[in-house]
Amino acid sequence: MRAVVVRTFGGPEQVGVEEVEPPEPGAGQVRIRVEAAAVNPVDAVTRAGVLTGAGLVAEREVTGIGWDVAGVVEQLGEGVAGFGLGDRVIGLRDRLDVPLGTHADQVVLDATAVAAAPDGVPVVEAAALPLNGLTADQALDLLGLPAGATLLVTGAAGGVGGLAVQLAALRGLRVVAQGAEADREALLGLGAEWFVPRGAGELAEQVRALVPGGVDGALDAALLGVEALGAVRNRGAFVALSAGRAPVALRGIRVAQVWVAADGEALARLSTLAADGRLVLRVGAVLPLGEAARAHELLARPGRRGAVVLVR
Repeated sequence: MRAVVVRTFGGPEQVGVEEVEPPEPGAGQVRIRVEAAAVNPVDAVTRAGVLTGAGLVAEREVTGIGWDVAGVVEQLGEGVAGFGLGDRVIGLRDRLDVPLGTHADQVVLDATAVAAAPDGVPVVEAAALPLNGLTADQALDLLGLPAGATLLVTGAAGGVGGLAVQLAALRGLRVVAQGAEADREALLGLGAEWFVPRGAGELAEQVRALVPGGVDGALDAALLGVEALGAVRNRGAFVALSAGRAPVALRGIRVAQVWVAADGEALARLSTLAADGRLVLRVGAVLPLGEAARAHELLARPGRRGAVVLVR
């Protein structure tokens, strides 16, 4: 089968597509014929060697790329229940010790990392759900805010941020979305109650003008750190993505980072929301697997909106 790999860390030019042996599912695993797989920022930092440099990925001759997958079950390992051959599924590859990723013709995942694909949703859109959706959902769980609480989402037009706005609104949270002015109407349409434009002044002051005393919590998808922390009230809650460094827990604010974990049950709930039209999944570009290097180039372009997705 074909697989997207990196042999030398660096820029998009280091991304290659090679012929490798197809993986075989073990007990409790499924092999999926990949139809679509989103390209995410974590794929870029993997390609650049950041994860290996940080000790999160073991040094190896060949490093596989890709976390998200949408496709069809084509082989079942021993003891797998709940899935059958030919089932359309989505899943998340979160194990960094596995040498190959989802940017391939086939991938093996634990059955617990897989869920039924959302009915009626195009496969390229479904492929954009697992990583960003689970990250947003688990970040909201860490925040632990009750319905009616106020939440700032930075980078709200991005992959994680856009789903966080929608999921927060579905939880009954009152959302302040931060993003580019061009994204104002879209973010309000996704469920944000307020909008603050990026680069129009101090973020904390903008937010506090809307929510006196500060918001109850912040989900910092833009990795703004202390700039976003300033918008949170004393003894509030703050969650940063794992790609950035969490700020010091000033003013009694509870600070955490979200390290996404594959969760088939949670993914199934997100899939149902997408199938029901309650989650909007945005795709900006679709490329064949053989153009993976170009997909990495597109990923780095400023102002990009919607996921970049590879298809077979």
